[in-house]
Amino acid sequence: MLNSLIQQIRSSIEEGLRQALSELAEDFQLEAMPQIILEQPNQRAHGNWATNLAMVLTKQVKRPPREIAELLKSRFQDKSGLVQKVEIAGPGFLNFYLAPLWRAKAVAEILAKEMEFGNSNLGSGQKVLLEFVSANPTGPLHVGHGRGAAVGSALATILAAAGYDVTCEFYLNDAGNQIEKFAESLEVRYRQALGQEVEMPEDGYHGKDLVELMEDLASQKQDQLLSLPENQLREALVEYALPIKVDAIKRDLEAFGVHFDSWFSESVLHPEAIEGAVEQLKEIGSLYEQDGALWLRSSAFGDDKDRVVIRDNGVPTYLAADIAYHKDKYTRGFDRLINIWGADHHGYIARIKAAVQALGYDPEKLAIIIVQMVNLFRAGQAVTMSKRTGELVTLAEIVEEVGRDSARFFFLMRSSESQLDFDLDLAKEQSDRNPVFYVQYAHARICSILRTAEEQGIEIPLPDEGLLATLTSPEEELLMEKLAELPIVVWEAAERMEPHKLAHYAQELAGQFHLFYNRCRVLGAEEELQAARLLLISATRIVLAKTLQLLGISAPEQM
Repeated sequence: MLNSLIQQIRSSIEEGLRQALSELAEDFQLEAMPQIILEQPNQRAHGNWATNLAMVLTKQVKRPPREIAELLKSRFQDKSGLVQKVEIAGPGFLNFYLAPLWRAKAVAEILAKEMEFGNSNLGSGQKVLLEFVSANPTGPLHVGHGRGAAVGSALATILAAAGYDVTCEFYLNDAGNQIEKFAESLEVRYRQALGQEVEMPEDGYHGKDLVELMEDLASQKQDQLLSLPENQLREALVEYALPIKVDAIKRDLEAFGVHFDSWFSESVLHPEAIEGAVEQLKEIGSLYEQDGALWLRSSAFGDDKDRVVIRDNGVPTYLAADIAYHKDKYTRGFDRLINIWGADHHGYIARIKAAVQALGYDPEKLAIIIVQMVNLFRAGQAVTMSKRTGELVTLAEIVEEVGRDSARFFFLMRSSESQLDFDLDLAKEQSDRNPVFYVQYAHARICSILRTAEEQGIEIPLPDEGLLATLTSPEEELLMEKLAELPIVVWEAAERMEPHKLAHYAQELAGQFHLFYNRCRVLGAEEELQAARLLLISATRIVLAKTLQLLGISAPEQM
């Protein structure tokens, strides 16, 4: 359902074009109805919406695009009543110009809906399981995890605003090979804390956090645990350390404004769920034995080669647990599954898609978003290590240095598919150069104007389309048009799973407001004009606050 004015107008234009096409279907000898794509032109002179439909149809109907455009224009009818004119431009673009009243109607809609503005029922209540971060609990969250956390939590909020029923899940890797390495590393650090000279294995976890953890334990227990057999010693160390590491992850995420509805433990999959998934794959003939190991016929489902599921020593691979986990996901009744993975998991997509297809599930129901690497810079130089520990920079350090809002905004400024250059100095800067400061300052500036108006006894009028229609300067019209775009931006960000679109929109809207502010006096203008502009900035404050909320960023009233 398109439940905002701008979406209704867009829908009306699309419907008018479809109707025109259906009337021309016999004359055009259409084999299939083409997709109608409406875009907003870069220049206002080209209208509010445009389509290249006539050029798309040229090959199929074997007529010049301008001739097709003329025929479409002659039959086009707009049920919204807000399309003022249709023009043909260039090789055959159809440009649609809206009547001026639409801007006033759009602003009045914002003032009426307030923080509900931008919401839709695109998802129609579909249940979505969104899994993200899922870091190993063997060390602290690093900056790469931070980007995944920001993308995941913003996407969850955007999907909810678009009418999806979203469950956020953290897959806790608390079993398997990494926990065995964790246990071995803990034993080394425990013995070292007691003064023993033992070497850390090359593939162990070398972080200073484990050193501190085992020093704390050694101060409490001394050498009491050394009397245990090795397997019991390691179990005891893991039982002590794992909850502490998980709690640290939860604290870091909470401080970053990230919430999970479910924490799914890998350990619950061992061994029954994994054995069940393996047996199912055996029964349908998707597993075979070779060199003592069990292999998934993943190449039959689009992977570049077959993959080992159970090693020749009987130990399950990571893939085995992931197959069982995804089987569990599919059986929980979700309509869509979304995984957000780090760049190092790109090659894993084909095999997990192959696995779910082999199990008989629809692989199209599973979407996987890859979040690329983050490059940190300070004073123009690349930062690869923490100044405090000499290791990878942690999420907690980033939040402490630049603040939660700046960290989240910077992580969300670029498409997940693009590598991100994160300028730590810029993220801390209190100036218009810092994009999050620029956006938040626009909101705070409006709040300041509204406070001053209240102090001066100036009342903000009730929403009035007629009053708003008196705002006709280019700065006012452009600001109104930008405000009206939010529902489309949220719709597209949800549909394409691209939260960065909201970050871009926030910067564009802030820029449009600052331009308006510098050229259009609000308080002290002629009485009717002042009232209309107070309504306009009130709507701007709502849309800025809504956009920041969707990104998980605060909207301060003072700065």
